[in-house]
Amino acid sequence: MQKYICIVCGYVYDPAVGDEDNGVAPGTAFEDIPEDWLCPLCSVGKDQFEPTE
Repeated sequence: MQKYICIVCGYVYDPAVGDEDNGVAPGTAFEDIPEDWLCPLCSVGKDQFEPTE
């Protein structure tokens, strides 16, 4: 699955890991994260993320 990086702070969302502290289970694709999810480091929205290697 595709990883996504926050263009503001550099946090990388890895679908294999998820973001369990914020209710996103491992194995959740970025596209399937709720629209109101925020970056766990800098609190920007999903629109501030872009695909990365």
